[in-house]
Amino acid sequence: MSDTAANLRHKIDGARELRSVVRTMKAMAASSIGQYENAVRSLDEYYRTVQLALAASFRQGSPQAAGSSKTRQHASETTVAIVFGSDQGLVGQFNEMMVAFVGDTLKTFPERQVVWSVGERMASRLADTGLAPEKSFMLPNAISAITLLIEQILLEVESRRTTAGLTQVYLFHNHPEPGAPCLPQCQRLLPLDDSWQQDVASIPWPTGNLPQVIHADGRALLAFVREYLFVSLFRACAESLASENASRLAAMQRAEKNIDDILEGLQQSFYRLRQSSIDEELFDVVSGFEALSLAGNAPRIRG
Repeated sequence: MSDTAANLRHKIDGARELRSVVRTMKAMAASSIGQYENAVRSLDEYYRTVQLALAASFRQGSPQAAGSSKTRQHASETTVAIVFGSDQGLVGQFNEMMVAFVGDTLKTFPERQVVWSVGERMASRLADTGLAPEKSFMLPNAISAITLLIEQILLEVESRRTTAGLTQVYLFHNHPEPGAPCLPQCQRLLPLDDSWQQDVASIPWPTGNLPQVIHADGRALLAFVREYLFVSLFRACAESLASENASRLAAMQRAEKNIDDILEGLQQSFYRLRQSSIDEELFDVVSGFEALSLAGNAPRIRG
C-alpha cells in the first residue's frame, strides 16, 4: 500500500529525531576520544620515565624483584589473557575483531589458557566463540575510574601468580590507528624474565651523567616494577577506550550518512506525492470547467 502524505511526514519527523540522537552521540564520542588520547600521550612520557628507572636499577646491579625472572613451577602452569572490550554497543566490529584476534593468537600458546574479560559485551562475545571468561571486570566509563580497575586486576594477578601457577599474562586491546578506528594488539605483561630485563637495561640513558638509584637493596626496584605493571595496564585500558570511541564515532558517521540518504528519499517521495495531489485537484477543476462548458452552463467571465 502506497504511503500517504501523513505517513511520509511521520517518517520524516522520526528520521530527523534519530539524526539528532546520532549527532549527539557523535559529539560525545569525539569528546571522549580527545580525553583518552590525551591520557595516552601523558602516559607515554611516564612510561618512558619508569623504563629509564628500571634500566638504571638493572645497570646498578639491583637484586631482581621477587618472581620477576623465575616463577615457581606448579603442576598446572597457566597463561592468562586479559581482553579489553566494550560495555556498550554501536561500536561496529570493535568486539568482533578483537575476539577473532584473540582466538587466532591463543592457538599459538602451548600452556593452559585462561581468559579474563574487561567489558560486558566482550564477555558475551568470547562466550559465544567458546572462550568463556573465567573472570570478568566492569569497564570504567571515565579516566578517573581506570585506576580502580587496574588495582583489581593487579590484585587478582598477584593472587593467581602465588597460588595457581600463573606463568604468563598477556594484554589484548585495540590500539588507535591513523586512518582506521582501531587495530588489535597483544602485549606480554608477565613474566619479567631475563630477556625483558636485558631489553630494558639496554635502553640508552638520555644524558651524559651516570644514574644512581637510592635504596638499591631492592626496594626501589620493586616500586619501579609495580609502576611498570600499573602504567602498562592503564595505557592498555586507555587505548582501548580511545579505540572504542573512535569506532563509535565512525559507526555514527555511517549511520548519519544512511539517515541523510533515507531522509532525502522520504522528502522526495513526499514532494512527489504532494505535487501529484495538487495536479489531481487542478485536473478536477479543469475537467469540471470543461464539462460545464459543454453543457452550456459555464460561468461567463466579464472583462
